Amino acid sequence: MKLDSAYAPSHALTNVRGSAIRDLLKLTEQPDVLSLAGGLPATELIPAQRISETAARVSADPAALQYTVSAGVLSCREVVADYVGSSDVERVLLTHGSQQALFLLAHALVNPGDLVVVDDPVYVGALQVFQSVRARIRALPITAHGIDVELLRQWLEAGERPRIIHTVSNFHNPAGVSASGPARIELARLADEYGFLIIEDDPYGRLRFRGQGIEPIAAHSDRVVLLGSASKVLAPALRVGWMSGPPDVIGLVERLRQGADLCGSTFSQLVVAELLGDQTWFAEHVGVIRQEYGSRAAALTSVLRGTFGERVSFAEPEGGMFCWVRMPGVDTTELLPKAVDAGVAYVPGAAFGVEADFGDCLRLSFATLTPEELVEGVRRLAVAVAASNREDLSH
Repeated sequence: MKLDSAYAPSHALTNVRGSAIRDLLKLTEQPDVLSLAGGLPATELIPAQRISETAARVSADPAALQYTVSAGVLSCREVVADYVGSSDVERVLLTHGSQQALFLLAHALVNPGDLVVVDDPVYVGALQVFQSVRARIRALPITAHGIDVELLRQWLEAGERPRIIHTVSNFHNPAGVSASGPARIELARLADEYGFLIIEDDPYGRLRFRGQGIEPIAAHSDRVVLLGSASKVLAPALRVGWMSGPPDVIGLVERLRQGADLCGSTFSQLVVAELLGDQTWFAEHVGVIRQEYGSRAAALTSVLRGTFGERVSFAEPEGGMFCWVRMPGVDTTELLPKAVDAGVAYVPGAAFGVEADFGDCLRLSFATLTPEELVEGVRRLAVAVAASNREDLSH
C-alpha cells in the first residue's frame, strides 16, 4: 500500500537508522530463550519493597502529584548534584531518563551539518539522536583504553572542528571497557583547546565490581555535560535521568524542554530524591548489585573460555552489564537465527557499527541471568556455532 503523503516521515526521521536491538528483542522475548541481548538491569535486584514504601510516603503529600519546574524538583536536583560531585544545583537538570537528556542536548546545540563525533562501536541511542538532528557524524574507534584520543587529535590538527563529542566513559555499551585516566585527561584538554563540548554518558559508573574508580572527564574540564540515570541503580520505570554541566548549556536545554514535555514527574523525582539521599541504604543496595553482577560476569567469562578457548576474545568486564566478544571467522548476524533456535539470544556486533563492521562480534549482557543460566546460555551458543560450522561444511 502506498503511504499517503500526509503520513510521510520528515527529513529528520528519514535520516534515523532503526534500532536493530529493539527489533531483536521482539523476536527473542520467548519463554524458552535465554536472552543475553537486552541491556536491562536484573529485575530481582530492583528494590521494589523500598520503592513501594517510599512511594506511599511521597504520595501522601498532594503536592507530589502536581507539576514542577522544567529543571526538576529542587530537592532531587540537590541530591543529584551531590551524587555527581557538584556543589552547584544550577548545573543540574532532571530529565525523563538520560536518553531524553541526550535528545534535548542534541536538539538544543546541533544544527544540520554540524560535526558530531561518536564511539565505534556506538551506543545506538546516541547515533539515532544525532541522526535525528541531521548532524555530520564521524566515529572514533573504541580501544582497550576507551576513546581513541590520538586519532581525534590527528583529526583536529587536520582541521576537523566537532560541535560535540559523545562517549560512554565507564563500562562502555557495547564494548564493555572504560576510558583510562590519561585518555580522559587528554580528551578534556583537547576540548579546552579546540572548543568542542563533550557529552560524557555515564549510566553504569556506580556498577564497578573490579578495579579502581576513575575520575570522570567532567573533573578535568568545564566543557563537559555529564549524563546519568536512576535506571540502572534503582529502577528503569522511575524514568529519572539527569545532566550536569555548564549553566549556560543547562539554561538552553531547560528552554527547549518547556516545549517538549513541560517538566518531568514530580512524584518520581521525589521518590528518587529520598532513595539517593539515604546514602547508607543506597550504598548497601548498590553493593549488592555490584557483587551479583561481578559473580555473573565471572560465570560468563569463565564458561566462554572453557567452551570456546582461543576461538573467542574479549575484555574482562570490570563493571557495568556487558561483555563484547569477538569470534573471528563467524558472521554473528547470520548465526543469530540458529542461536535463537538453540534457545539463546544476543545482539550481533554489526548493530553497533558506524564506520567499522564488527560482523564477527556480539554483545552479551550478563545482568539479567543467573550464573547457572549464563552457563547454559553459552552451551546453547556453542550448539548454534557447531550447527553453523556443519552447515558451512555441507556446502
